Amino acid sequence: MAPVCVLVGAPGSGKTTVGQALADLLGVEFRDTDLDIVRLAGKPISEIFIDEGEEHFRTLERAAVAAALASCDGVLALGGGAVLAEENRAALVGHPVVHLSVELSDAVRRVGLGAGRPLLALNPRATLKHLLDQRRPLYAEVATATVTTDGRAPQEIAAEIAALLKR
Repeated sequence: MAPVCVLVGAPGSGKTTVGQALADLLGVEFRDTDLDIVRLAGKPISEIFIDEGEEHFRTLERAAVAAALASCDGVLALGGGAVLAEENRAALVGHPVVHLSVELSDAVRRVGLGAGRPLLALNPRATLKHLLDQRRPLYAEVATATVTTDGRAPQEIAAEIAALLKR
């Protein structure tokens, strides 16, 4: 069992929204590793960061990514920072991975003031810029395709990805 598509990208790139639209279009399940972590921990990600710290969250994230890659046969969205872990990047080899690329202005508009996103709590715009700069090469490293999401409707993006998957 393997995902039909794995979505990676920065916060605000549309992984959850586009992922659900793509899953609906393909008639498969949608799974989000961030939601898996919330269910497993029994609390929101922001509380995990506050109570146990980012390193604990990243440990949970590595386990969630491994479990999802082994058991999901639909569309899988990874948390924006999942690519930071070498073991996650290695685990993505051989999977169809689509990087949802977003520019800073659209990402800021989509995440707003970062509510519920612990890494964006203090200065969303500056933090997003840093995250985009830091992670863009890692998204490119794991991606088999890159799709730009700026100014586009989720259904349009999902249709483009579905066409890419058919090739």
